[in-house]
Amino acid sequence: MRLEDEIKQVKAFNNEYNKAVVNLIYTYNWLESSSKAFFQEYDLTSQQFNILRILKGQHPNPSTINLLRERMLDKMCDASRLVERLRIKGLVERSKASSDKRAVDILITKKGEELLSKIALKFPVFEEKFKTLTEEEVSVLNNLLDKLRG
Repeated sequence: MRLEDEIKQVKAFNNEYNKAVVNLIYTYNWLESSSKAFFQEYDLTSQQFNILRILKGQHPNPSTINLLRERMLDKMCDASRLVERLRIKGLVERSKASSDKRAVDILITKKGEELLSKIALKFPVFEEKFKTLTEEEVSVLNNLLDKLRG
C-alpha cells in the first residue's frame, strides 16, 4: 500500500527525499511492531535477540559490553541492562574478565543457544513479511540501504 494511503496524507510530500525519510521511519515502526509480536512468544525483545546472536557468533570466545555496543543494531539500547535481563533468564553468564579487572566477560549459555535454535526454526515465518518482494528486489533493497548509509 502507498505510504500516503497508510498515513492518510492528503497533501503531497515536499519531494521524494522527504517522502523517503517518512517512509523509512514508518517502515521501521511497522517492522519493529512485527518483531515485537514475533519475539514475545519467546519472552524476548528484538534487542535481546540481537545480543544473543552476537554472543553466539563470538562463541566460544567471551564478549564484553563494549563489543556488544559496537555490534548492536540499535545503538541507543543499554547493553548492560539487556545483558542483566538475559542473565536473569539464564540465557547468558557474566564473569570477571581475566585480562581487565574492570571488564566483564559475557557468554551465551546452553539454554541461550537452544532458544536461538528454536527461534531459527520459526524465523522463516517472520521473513514472510518480505515475500511481497522478489529475491532480486530484496537484493536491490539491501544494496540501496547500504548505499544510503554510505
